[in-house]
Amino acid sequence: MKKNIFYIILAVVAIYAAGCKKDGFLQDGSFSGGNDVTEAQLWANPDYARNFLNNVYASLSDRYDLDDGALLASGSDEAVNSNQNSSINVLNNGTWSAVRTFDDVYFAMYSGIRKANMFLEKIDGAVIIPADETLPANNPVNQTLDSQIARLKGQAYFLRAFFQFELLKRYGSFAIVTKTLTVTDDLDLPRNSFDQCVKQISADCEDAISRLPLSPTEWSTPLRGRATQTAAMALKARLLLYAASPQYNTTGDLSKWQLAADAAKRLMDTNKHSIYTSYPNIWLWNNGAFNSETIFATSTLNTVAIETNNAPISYDAANGRTNPTQEMVDAFEMKTTGKPISDATSGYVATNPYANRDPRLGFTVLFNTASVQPIIAANNFKSKPVETFVGGKDGLGLNVNATKTGYYMRKYLSESAAWGPGTTTNVRRPWIFFRYAEVLLNYAEALNEAQGVGAQTEILRVLNLIRDRTGVKMPLLQVTNPAGNAYVAPTQVELRKRIRNERRVELCFEEQRFYDVRRWKEGEITFNKPVTGMRITQITPTTFTYTPFTVENRVFTAKNYLYPISQNELNRAPKLGQNPGY
Repeated sequence: MKKNIFYIILAVVAIYAAGCKKDGFLQDGSFSGGNDVTEAQLWANPDYARNFLNNVYASLSDRYDLDDGALLASGSDEAVNSNQNSSINVLNNGTWSAVRTFDDVYFAMYSGIRKANMFLEKIDGAVIIPADETLPANNPVNQTLDSQIARLKGQAYFLRAFFQFELLKRYGSFAIVTKTLTVTDDLDLPRNSFDQCVKQISADCEDAISRLPLSPTEWSTPLRGRATQTAAMALKARLLLYAASPQYNTTGDLSKWQLAADAAKRLMDTNKHSIYTSYPNIWLWNNGAFNSETIFATSTLNTVAIETNNAPISYDAANGRTNPTQEMVDAFEMKTTGKPISDATSGYVATNPYANRDPRLGFTVLFNTASVQPIIAANNFKSKPVETFVGGKDGLGLNVNATKTGYYMRKYLSESAAWGPGTTTNVRRPWIFFRYAEVLLNYAEALNEAQGVGAQTEILRVLNLIRDRTGVKMPLLQVTNPAGNAYVAPTQVELRKRIRNERRVELCFEEQRFYDVRRWKEGEITFNKPVTGMRITQITPTTFTYTPFTVENRVFTAKNYLYPISQNELNRAPKLGQNPGY
């Protein structure tokens, strides 16, 4: 009983020590004692430091439900949320402001940063005993206490870098804090410059890389969700890609693009990750381990909420929240030719619009055809074709949750999930923050901007690794135009278009497009216009007509490249300063 009481106190104090706040800004976290347990005694307990680090990981959150099932995709031209009252709509209708925020992670990320800072300050004086961290194919020196402490520090450095980047990509800069602030410190801190923030995050990534196992497979199986060198490399590669992009690289400095390409290539050269064979199963927890493409992800959720939020409404009254736009659907090329459907020679047929398309369309979007790979849902486990035609069981206007675009999202949904009266079958899935396909796309984009046509052969090689995935097998991109292969005109501009479209298709609904359009400085063109859907009318049981229509008018102005700083945060720390336009 005494031991149980101690661990209850331990858990409470871990939360308290990491969760105390002063004026709601940077968390204070000083331990005031109580119950005859001092802070020094807690860090002297051999279990406390590792448990505290687990609490730092707890600041990571999955991104499957930002508000009533909303994905960030519905804040871009990828999708519309079926709930017209969802707060995600402030991103699209011109009402986004300091008093009407969405996805405001400012406080949560500083909470994570503060916990990481405290861990790094306390770990050297803490009592640590070796744990079972058996690293495959490693020698005994990697099991020493010093090596384990180094790995603990490496994880904290990575997590701090991750939380800092989450602030950077939203707000443009942040106040760099690398120590545990107390009630006696000045918490009204100004933000550092963008370049200073990039330098800080890069340094934390390097501190993590110098201490961590190379990749998930170096950790023992129960620990494979923890940070690794390749996770830190992926974070740094994404960071430098953003820093090189027009939103931040206003002078067009090509050396920044080369740095971004080099950072991605560094990870590629480890040969520790590869394109996973099954695109639909990337997000599933396979036999207790992540697949070869997953670099870093959250802990797995055991749930059917992803299905009940997003599956078509006829699937045991699911909510059908994420409705892909016609713009998203049109981005998928033709399977037969590898050409965009806008190309008159692509083979696209408007009266049969989903035939012979890139297989990733069927893997990510549920459209009106019996050939769609069905979700096996409902308590009878029978497949159900989707009917998005007007009057169909999933059709436009059928009820308040019905699709607003003529489409439902297929990505992330598991065919093993079941819900409904008397039956629930949960499925384990993580939210993947970094996967190898993104690293390849980062590399291709940065290399094209840095070197242009001189690097075209290498760029196409990397893009084709993605297009050649088992089950996808899109025609390979070539500089010349051999029969049966997709052709890329040998110009930097044309290749840029193909890279960006490959990125759009491969990474759809993964929160990339939302930021990509911003960092490309194209928001006022791409997001400041209506999004469309497809009205499908059934003529006979097997024939339909297809009529595009406007679903929503969207607003994007110059201020929307960055998030607003919440007015609550500004009231507590005026020196933060508001982003322009808000």
